Amino acid sequence: MVWGWTVAIIAAIFLLLGLRVVNQYERAVKFRLGRYVRTLQPGLRWIIPIVERIQKVDVRVIATDIPSQEVITKDNVPMKVNGVVFFRVVNSDKAVLEVEDYKYAISQLAQSALRDMTGKAELDTVLAKREEIGNQIQKVVDEETDPWGIKITDVKIKDIELPENMKRAMAHQAEAERDRRARVINAEAEKQAAQKLVEAGRIMEKTPSALKLRFYQTLNDIAEEKNSTIVLPFPEEVVDFLKKKKS
Repeated sequence: MVWGWTVAIIAAIFLLLGLRVVNQYERAVKFRLGRYVRTLQPGLRWIIPIVERIQKVDVRVIATDIPSQEVITKDNVPMKVNGVVFFRVVNSDKAVLEVEDYKYAISQLAQSALRDMTGKAELDTVLAKREEIGNQIQKVVDEETDPWGIKITDVKIKDIELPENMKRAMAHQAEAERDRRARVINAEAEKQAAQKLVEAGRIMEKTPSALKLRFYQTLNDIAEEKNSTIVLPFPEEVVDFLKKKKS
């Protein structure tokens, strides 16, 4: 009787020791005596204690920072650039069997590709086409990690740090460009205003009554300013009348 209870207890402990829970976002790579057997799907699973073991793999999208890299661009500008790479495991057994530490390996590949792509481009291109460079890095790293069962979903360039002298030079260049645009806009405005004045002068020249109305409007505007002294021009009609009388 005692032996029966002892065997039952040992069997229960044996069963409990072999129970494993695989979460929905995980896959479990199963080994038996060190040899790959199969990949376990999510749920409650049982393995033979001591003889078998599992290694869980997260199949969600994982974001890994690309540490800041010192790069010299194609036009010989030194800078520091970092980024982030997004990836997920699509084949769990390959991610475990084909590479020792796939997260570390992806980080190293991304760093190398980041230095390579930014080093081949000029500074203006790096600043203006971050997304395009990120897509190029993604393509390179994705091809390298495909045998590991890894899918690179995206690569983003986060920060670009330039030397102080380069920042000052770019600030001066931007200021000069803003000043140039302001001068062009002002010149265009002056040109348009002059054209409008010429058109108005031609209309008034053809219609003397319009000139008089403008004159009275100007007087009204001056009166609203409450000026103490108003100088009126000598009427041209009087001059014309006096000339005719002398002749």
